[in-house]
Amino acid sequence: MAVAGVAAPLAARANHVFIPMDNTQKEALKAYGVAFWLLQREVPVDWLLNYRGGAFAFETSSAAENELAVRGVTFQVISEAQYTGILQEIADPNANMDVMKLEKVPKIAVYTPKGKQPWDDAVTMVLTYAEIPYTQIYDDEVLKGELPKYDWLHLHHEDFTGEYGKFYATYRNYPWYQQQVRDAEAAAKRNGFAKVSVMKGAVATKMQEFIAGGGFLFAMCSATDSYDIALASLGIDMVESMYDGDPADPAAQSKLNFNRCLAFQNFQLKTNPFEYEYSNIDMQPGERGLGEQNDYFQLFTFSAKYDPVPTMLCQNHEKTIHGFMGQTTAFRKSLVKPDVVIMGDTKQTGEARYVHGSLGKGTWTFYGGHDPEDYQHLVGEEPTDLALHPNSPGYRLILNNILFPAAKKKKQKT
Repeated sequence: MAVAGVAAPLAARANHVFIPMDNTQKEALKAYGVAFWLLQREVPVDWLLNYRGGAFAFETSSAAENELAVRGVTFQVISEAQYTGILQEIADPNANMDVMKLEKVPKIAVYTPKGKQPWDDAVTMVLTYAEIPYTQIYDDEVLKGELPKYDWLHLHHEDFTGEYGKFYATYRNYPWYQQQVRDAEAAAKRNGFAKVSVMKGAVATKMQEFIAGGGFLFAMCSATDSYDIALASLGIDMVESMYDGDPADPAAQSKLNFNRCLAFQNFQLKTNPFEYEYSNIDMQPGERGLGEQNDYFQLFTFSAKYDPVPTMLCQNHEKTIHGFMGQTTAFRKSLVKPDVVIMGDTKQTGEARYVHGSLGKGTWTFYGGHDPEDYQHLVGEEPTDLALHPNSPGYRLILNNILFPAAKKKKQKT
């Protein structure tokens, strides 16, 4: 590695660890866990945006090197002179690269019920694999006002409309579905709500307040569109009788308030209770015309020096990501609000896959699909073994969001 303008004696000092995140890395997902481990020990980490796949660097210690070795993460110990050379290369005004200082340990909460099935949540799987600690919370904790304890909140495969995932047609006689209904109704009663749909609307509102107060919200799969639908339908009964005991308001569609939504507007509800879909936000398989062999989306390239937030969220060793399905797979672009940043899309189908926005002092990110390494992921399947996918580019996008709140804030130049 060429180093210009650095005194030769510095080359003997090997005092930085460099973790490449390009195709030379053997354990990309675990590398994020090491970055988190360092932050827990008050060791600042440099995130080298767009340099070798979004590499990490920090001052070396024997404890850190041992931890990297135990976790199987590829790394190099480099001299001060070598690292200065890297920083000079990144600082070049013509280079679309930058250094983001990670300093704070994010406190992570995952919104998930206690009876969660193993196939319910890709995020808890990757957090466990990367050895990043998190706290499970659900409706009781949110309604008690506990969200401000955390920096980062994840929602996955959740239904905020009170329709129990619209699983009624297929799974209403299954014990796990019946238990889910009993648990939700008990929670609503416990918290003073007459209906689960009303409780979920209150929960969604608390989460919106969390974002506005400076929190970071990350949602996948059906937690994305059902969340915005819940906000748009506050005070409106859009739920049919098999879910809440009385008919839906036939004028529910005309009463929706899209101004409350984070990401979407002008969508049409799917009111048939036997249809496994909430609205036309989600692109349907027939109109997508894509299958496992040809389903891909492209990550956008942002200016690292001028747009650090989307740049961080898109760090990867691949720009073309293999798609994956979910109850909510992809977002119809025509229904995405104009101020939302689209970070990944499939242009030929007119769909967004990975979007981001801000509200008040905080931000949110929506990521379509259920499990980045299980294309269809049917109900009841075994969870994905991430040891078989240690460098998954789809899972890396989740972990980018985990580290995002750790970044030292810079003023955006645009």
